[in-house]
Amino acid sequence: MSLLETINSPNDIKKIDPQDYRKLAKEIRTFLVQKVSKTGGHLASNLGVVELTMALHLFLDLPDDKLVWDVGHQAYTHKLLTGRRQDFDSLRQYEGISGFPKTSESDCDSFNTGHSSTSISVADGIARARDLKHEKYKVVAVIGDGALSGGMAYEALNNAGRIKSNMMIVLNDNNMSISENVGGMASYLGRIRTSSKYTVLKTKVERFLDRIPFIGPKIVRAIKKSKNSIKALVVPGMFFENMGVTYIGPIDGHNIDLMLKTFKSASELDGPVLIHVITQKGKGYKFAENDPSKYHGVGPFDCSTGRSTSVKDGRTYTEVFSSKICQLGRNNKNIVTVTAAMADGTGLSAFKKHFPERFFDVGIAEEHAVTFAAGMASRGLHPVVAIYSTFLQRAYDQIIHDVALGALPVTFAIDRAGIVGNDGETHQGIFDLSFLSHVPGLLVMAPKNANELEDMLEFACSYDGPSAIRYPRGKATEKLSDFRAPIVKGKSEIIKRGHDAALFGVGRMVKVLDEIAAELSEEYGYSFTIVNARFVSPIDYECLDEIAKECDIIFTCEENVERGGYGEAVAMHLLKSGYTGSFTDLALPDQYIVQGTPNQLRDSLEFDPVSLKNRIKKTVDVHKNYDII
Repeated sequence: MSLLETINSPNDIKKIDPQDYRKLAKEIRTFLVQKVSKTGGHLASNLGVVELTMALHLFLDLPDDKLVWDVGHQAYTHKLLTGRRQDFDSLRQYEGISGFPKTSESDCDSFNTGHSSTSISVADGIARARDLKHEKYKVVAVIGDGALSGGMAYEALNNAGRIKSNMMIVLNDNNMSISENVGGMASYLGRIRTSSKYTVLKTKVERFLDRIPFIGPKIVRAIKKSKNSIKALVVPGMFFENMGVTYIGPIDGHNIDLMLKTFKSASELDGPVLIHVITQKGKGYKFAENDPSKYHGVGPFDCSTGRSTSVKDGRTYTEVFSSKICQLGRNNKNIVTVTAAMADGTGLSAFKKHFPERFFDVGIAEEHAVTFAAGMASRGLHPVVAIYSTFLQRAYDQIIHDVALGALPVTFAIDRAGIVGNDGETHQGIFDLSFLSHVPGLLVMAPKNANELEDMLEFACSYDGPSAIRYPRGKATEKLSDFRAPIVKGKSEIIKRGHDAALFGVGRMVKVLDEIAAELSEEYGYSFTIVNARFVSPIDYECLDEIAKECDIIFTCEENVERGGYGEAVAMHLLKSGYTGSFTDLALPDQYIVQGTPNQLRDSLEFDPVSLKNRIKKTVDVHKNYDII
């Protein structure tokens, strides 16, 4: 029996002989590589925190003590050490265990996470609640150096230093987030990382002073009590201490014994303590060590070669965007691009290669990315801000206050819109149409295919105002390419005309509706008008009114929650205009959507083509029978 197989419940790791810790770490890494190679997932980040997680579990008593993971995609070892090993075949699969901490899965998951830079705030709140309720337990937040570039982390550090509840912050520093870290904090941590002589010098200074008869020990105590302490003499580590957070480190994040001793010593200090550990992302698997960005989030792959086993089938929407923005950048030197630590994921790496001086990666700081872009736009540039739908939620105020209110020419390229898949509730892009479409002056578009994404991007980059283009993850369809009317502000595109019903589609749903209409036409002789909405804001009410006069059955279809979406706005207009026909809004339910493949999720939500087809047919049949009666 392997060591890992003896761990079936929280705290079982404490039964392992310390001399076997290295062996257990190796077993965990082998297990993770094998399982993630089949299910896909976040690999490099998890391989890097194996020893750190082991040390934390040896130090804490779970679930009584509270461990908060920032983002949470690095919590696979935590899940193994809390008795979920036998569930790993279902990792990130439909109805399986999540790739992130989930309170519904285990009491050892103290908080649901999925977005970056939140852990210190959460831990701060938990610690304060503990104190107010006069309870006794440890609180630890784990945050990466990439997540520390997010502004929320600084707000939390400031508050932690002010209220001074006992808590521990573990800064997992692997010099990477998803892409290479950027910015002042990255440089700051780099200086600390390379200043290994600090600890040695500090110790030597203390020993030297201690040897001075009578006054030496008093000097040491006086210096330690002073505001800047002895660290101010030799290291820029005072950033944290000046915020009221005791700084310890950096220490080796793969040395379990050293970390355990440090954690125990830190727990005896009053107030918040930050322990800076250095780890290697991808450690133990050579392919991930050599290219941690590639293995940050992976699909299924061959363990022996590291090569993906997924079959690529045509261009993705991300690749279409990447190619087109480079083309536009060559022709227009006022175009600049901005990303929040997702150059590869958003497709902006190519733009960076060709136009490095016009590419800006601001780190995990979506709010700053948007307002930074607004500043550039106010001085004659046209920024294109590429951010995933789920992460753009974090910059909602900046979109309204800093971009739209000033009518500034900023284009938002919103990748991963709609149902995304295996990362679950925190990553589905199902709210963007709702939270963007009611912002006055902001154009909101959704392309029906690859060609239309190119045309919309070209239109947006020439538009003297704010705009957003949302598009899904995965393969970009080339269907309906024969329909390529010029993009005109606020105008829809009529694909086909019919007399039984009208189908208004948003983005990828245009293709789905066109295929459903063709099947119903062939099977039952129905004739449909197909409209490509194109603009979710402003809605083409002129086209809608025209179609409403011709069709007494209207459907809208969008891969967005129903509330606040395109269909709801259409329904309100039809109601106000006195439309007496039948209207159906085909949208996602107003709920969080769990993990699974997009097709599995659409099936479960009855948003798959077959279910949509049946709903359309049933509505048309009922209406026709009612007319006959």
